[in-house]
Amino acid sequence: MDDPEGTWRGMERCRRELPRQLPERPRAILMVSGHWETPGFALTGNPKPDLVYDYYGFPPHTYALKYAAPGSPELADRAAHLLTTAGLAAGVDAQRGLDHGVFVPLKVVFPDADIPVVELSLDRGLAPALHLAAGRALAPLREEGVLLIGAGMSFHNLRALGDPRAHAPSEAFDAWLYQALTSPADDRARALADWSRAPAARICHPREEHLLPLMVAAGAAAGPGQRVYTESVLRVAISGYRFD
Repeated sequence: MDDPEGTWRGMERCRRELPRQLPERPRAILMVSGHWETPGFALTGNPKPDLVYDYYGFPPHTYALKYAAPGSPELADRAAHLLTTAGLAAGVDAQRGLDHGVFVPLKVVFPDADIPVVELSLDRGLAPALHLAAGRALAPLREEGVLLIGAGMSFHNLRALGDPRAHAPSEAFDAWLYQALTSPADDRARALADWSRAPAARICHPREEHLLPLMVAAGAAAGPGQRVYTESVLRVAISGYRFD
């Protein structure tokens, strides 16, 4: 979309810089979106995934966006196997396409669309500990050249965006999130599993679906997180993290 006020330029810049921060070019991407919920976990297994334009009331050109990255049925099967071996319900959906939580950021990060992409759903129970466990199960993929990305948002209360009353609560939650994510793995997991007790948690996330992709990414990491992006957008604090 057009951004004449420059609202999202900081976030865009962070995403454009991501490939240069990686130790090597990924052979594939496994991306968790806050826009797909299923009983248990599901993975896209279509070798040529379509796009799912799961948004409403936007300009017509946003429904003509393209991102023709190939899928990877092999990666989908491998990830499903890792999840089920860990005792988590998982399967492959051979028809599902990539929703905007995947293709919109990837159009910025990897605009050539030449890296295979598999999307992972959220479990519709939205239990944080379950998504941390999914990340732990998927951790071996990191050693296999797969880039794991959690596509959500550290603040996701659309009604509060632009409201000056949301600034202080967002700052409080953002500070808590920084402390939790930069802690050792065990402490991080305990904090994230109990995230709803954080300061202003339910103001920042009335529903947790946009926070849970972060849980998967954090669960897959052994070391502490590093904040690579932070700014105030529409009067709320938003941050992004990576895990080496």
